[in-house]
Amino acid sequence: MPIDPAQLPQIPPEHAGGQLNDRMGIEIVSLSLDEVVGRMPVAGNLQPFGLLHGGASGVLAETLGSTLSALHSLPERFPVGLELACTHHRSATKGHVTGTARPIHVGRSTSTSEIVLVDDDGRRVCTAKLTCLHRDTRPLVS
Repeated sequence: MPIDPAQLPQIPPEHAGGQLNDRMGIEIVSLSLDEVVGRMPVAGNLQPFGLLHGGASGVLAETLGSTLSALHSLPERFPVGLELACTHHRSATKGHVTGTARPIHVGRSTSTSEIVLVDDDGRRVCTAKLTCLHRDTRPLVS
């Protein structure tokens, strides 16, 4: 049974600060079983030619899609990313990109989400698809 977003497990203190989401300025705006919305600044996430880095779009997409998978699989199962595909439609050079992850498939052992990233003018920057594997156990972290 899916969990309420307020019941998401807390990140252990030793892993909470200074991680990739913090370094990239990603913030989760809203959580529900139907969609997860988050945003990220373009500044600080550019490639050498002054455009939003495609890898940064991938990080935002995987963050949102993985969070959506967690809402559907925790606490019985633990989601891990299995495959991420991103199509970059246009560049972003300023402001923020906002992503919305929605489920395509939610099963016992896998889930797939579509994540759409748009710029501040609502223009589609990237479309991503993330498939997560729902593991029986949490991966060991050393």
